[in-house]
Parts: sequence; C-alpha cells; structure tokens
Amino acid sequence: MKLDILAIGAHPDDVELGCGATLAKEVSNGKKVGIIDLTRGELGTRGTAETREVESAMAASILGVAVRENMEFADGFFVNDKFHQLELIKMIRKYRPEIVICNAIEDRHIDHAKGSKLVSDACFLSGLLKIDTKDVNTDSWQDSWRPKQLYHYIQWNNLKPDVVVDVSDFMELKMKSVLAYKTQFYDASSEEPETPISSKNFTDSITYRARDLGRLVGVEYAEGFTVDRYIAVDSLFNMK
Repeated sequence: MKLDILAIGAHPDDVELGCGATLAKEVSNGKKVGIIDLTRGELGTRGTAETREVESAMAASILGVAVRENMEFADGFFVNDKFHQLELIKMIRKYRPEIVICNAIEDRHIDHAKGSKLVSDACFLSGLLKIDTKDVNTDSWQDSWRPKQLYHYIQWNNLKPDVVVDVSDFMELKMKSVLAYKTQFYDASSEEPETPISSKNFTDSITYRARDLGRLVGVEYAEGFTVDRYIAVDSLFNMK
C-alpha cells in the first residue's frame, strides 16, 4: 500500500497529540495516511503496553488512517544506529510516503528528539540506491525511496513553527483520538500516579495551544510544524 503521509511517533499517542488534526484533515481530503509507533510505550508510568495497543488501535480508527504498525523498539533505550535505521528504512520503502511527519526536534522526553533524528536519517538513507533491504512480509528486494518532505510536529516544548496548518474543522476528531488513551490522560477517578501529561491542565493545553496558533494566523485552530529544509511554493498567492 502506497501512502501519501506516514506519521511516526516514538510512543503511541505522540502522533495524535502532535498532528492528529492535520492527519484527520488529510484523510478527509482523500489522502492515504498511516502511522508507525517506534515503541509500545512500555515504560509509561500509567497503563501498560497492552492497554496502549488497544488505545492506539481505537485512536487510529477515529482518525481514519489506513494502517498502523509498531516497530517494537525499546522504549527509552532505542538508539539511532544502523540496526534501527535499516528497520525503519524497510518501512519507508514499504509504504513509499510522499510526506513523513515525525517527533519534535527537541523536547522534554528523551525519546522524542532521538526518534526525530532517527526518522530524519532513515528518510535520507532510504533514498540511497546502494542500501539493500527486503520487505519483511514478502522477502522481496525493495526499491529506494525518499519522501518529498519531512515535517516535525511540536510536543511539550513550545517550539516556533515553520509551517502552520489550519485544522479548525478537525480539533474535535483530534481530541477524540487523544482521549482514546484513557490510561494516559486526565481522569478524575483514576488511582494511578500523576504524570506531566495526566493533569487537566495538560489536556486543556492541547486545545489552547491550537487555538493560540490559530489566532496568530487568523483561523480558529492550527497545528504547527518545523522543517529540516525550506518549503518552496509555486506562488505567494497560494498561501492562506
């Protein structure tokens, strides 16, 4: 299956928090969208890897994505080395996305920046002809593939975006996909330990960050992204 967009997150829920509304918008536009989680989130304070698996499947259904896979790298301990790069290259070549969206370039959680650099490097290496890989399902040799563009969503840290997407009609779907992770976010009845993302303030911040970005560009809600290289447009009149 060829994808238009492949969104990648270090943990299940990263993608929903970072770019869930953008993905929902592109799905509504007829684009084929997939998600890859690098780890199962097994070191998370609340819930388990098994509950995260169920929650991530529900979130994917809410967003309407075509496929979701988990690389099962070690939460907290995966590294940006040849093994992990090659495993991710296989996935990039399998789905041949035009656009890849991945973790923030710097953030509170150490896996986010690591995941961001791992994806960036894998996207570049995936385009090299002399790197040989086989599809894990068919055992057939894969052709090289490099996405046309790579975007990084914004997570805990308030990074300055390079690109802002109007998601005014899709915040409700985003929040439904985020709150599918019932073990992770605010629940007044939960007896699990508090974490930085389990407070009501954090859940509220998802909306007020999007609203504030929207305010800055003249729309109701927006999601922001950083880029590794300049974005080119055909005309200044194509911008909103």
